[in-house]
Amino acid sequence: MLKQRVITALILLPIALGGFFLLDGGAFALFIAAVVAIGAWEWARLAGLSAQVGRVAYAAAVAALLYGLYLLPALAPWLLGAAVLWWGLATLLVMSYPDSSRFWGGLVGKLLIGLLILLPAWQGLVLLKQWPQANALIIAVMVLVWGADVGAYFAGKTFGKRKLAPKVSPGKSWEGFFGGLATSLLLTLVVGLQQGWQSGALLLCLGGAALVVAGSVIGDLTESMFKRQSGIKDSSNLLPGHGGVLDRIDSLTAAIPLFAVLLWLAGWGAL
Repeated sequence: MLKQRVITALILLPIALGGFFLLDGGAFALFIAAVVAIGAWEWARLAGLSAQVGRVAYAAAVAALLYGLYLLPALAPWLLGAAVLWWGLATLLVMSYPDSSRFWGGLVGKLLIGLLILLPAWQGLVLLKQWPQANALIIAVMVLVWGADVGAYFAGKTFGKRKLAPKVSPGKSWEGFFGGLATSLLLTLVVGLQQGWQSGALLLCLGGAALVVAGSVIGDLTESMFKRQSGIKDSSNLLPGHGGVLDRIDSLTAAIPLFAVLLWLAGWGAL
């Protein structure tokens, strides 16, 4: 398993780095759309579409919607606003699972939820790429999420006792959550001090980082909730040793739109 994970990572890393940081404009939007379309194909299975024709049709529909969003950038604030509302609702659904499953609305409801998860993540990345220090912003949100993942793993493994959401993901603990949060906040503090941020700006950034990390945890737990309901371990087996694309980006699907909205509220870029 470890060998598979390493080989897959070595193959995907240069592709991901090249796509994220060497492409711009329409090429970048298309690259991210391809990743999101694959995620849509995987989500269709979680939603209950077992036939390939249905899963491909859903992925194609998502791709068409992404093209429409690219042509109509004025829809961006509405989409990101819907994402913020969705992730707030998702928090309630995760914490009340399995009772909350009756509110998902069956197949149609799950497919619509997939749109609220996938489309804003694409939109958020496209916006970040257009704003000042575009690549640095993309690196920042990824470091926040990955730093939280690493911190949560070690803190949970060492101190984990109180379960965070036992009916959704029994392996996650509150100790792991706070360990991951502390790691990301420490990284933010180091960057802020190195950049010479004033105390007010630093406090705002620490608060924003905490919100993004909390959102990333909800993103992870939300996919886990749907996988548990569907009886599926991994979203797919496209990435040997890693599961599927959704398994790799679930945290980012929540973190990216929240990060973009917070930056917009801070006056960093225009929606």
